[in-house]
Amino acid sequence: MAGGVAEEKAALLMMRLSCLAVLSTFLGIIGMVVWRGLPTLRLEMLFRTPSAGFYMGGGGGVLNAIVGSLLMAGVGTVIAVFMSIPVAFYLNVFAPRNSHLASAVRISLDLLCGIPSIVYGAFAFAVMLMAGLRASLACGTITLAVLCFPIMARAMDEVLRMVPRELAETSWSLGATRLETALRVILRQATPGLVSAAMLSFGRAVGDAASVLFAAGYSDRVPLAPTDPAASLPLAIFFQLGSPFPEVRDRAYAAALILTILVVGVGLAARRLSAARSRHVVR
Repeated sequence: MAGGVAEEKAALLMMRLSCLAVLSTFLGIIGMVVWRGLPTLRLEMLFRTPSAGFYMGGGGGVLNAIVGSLLMAGVGTVIAVFMSIPVAFYLNVFAPRNSHLASAVRISLDLLCGIPSIVYGAFAFAVMLMAGLRASLACGTITLAVLCFPIMARAMDEVLRMVPRELAETSWSLGATRLETALRVILRQATPGLVSAAMLSFGRAVGDAASVLFAAGYSDRVPLAPTDPAASLPLAIFFQLGSPFPEVRDRAYAAALILTILVVGVGLAARRLSAARSRHVVR
């Protein structure tokens, strides 16, 4: 009995230390970014593009990177959503039980989720060379959509698997088709989880640098057309941190603070939206 109590206390201590490590890591990263970035954060960072001498300590901001990141991540996430929902519905509503195709799709999604983002970028670059395309906003957007697709599809698959099967069976017994059940019953039940999956995928996309390095290129101008090259915040941070000028490196932390606020804001918005939609979920 005494040994069991001691083991439970030791396990509880390890759990608390693990939770403390999570909180410490989060607060440490946020604290460092705020401490280094807040003193150099100015309004011109948000509303101006880089000047001619920006990377040598001149004036300007990262508006080009902010707009590029939002456009590529936003549109890419929307594309990934429309690619993922049919896959998730097929796996959970239309596929027969013990379907070999469904198992193969799930394994493929798991493997795609584990592929480094730089590989997606290299793949996109190879396709662009074969198609005669140059780095652009459109290519970066499609690359991010392909990157987010397996992550979002797998997350949506898990969300739909948590929907009680009794709801679908009840709908079928009332004469509804599988498509009607999917759109009117299961989708409504799974909306909070689907919203969270989409928001988290957007956060992943807006913070990714490797996949858009080759596909989107980089430009000090705000992209005005899909064929224009586009900057992104992660690449802006990377280029500024590599500068030999201390003031430019300091501004990199201001850009990192902007990116952090954007990602954290998206995460908090996902939680709020999920909580609001959870009121309509059958428990």
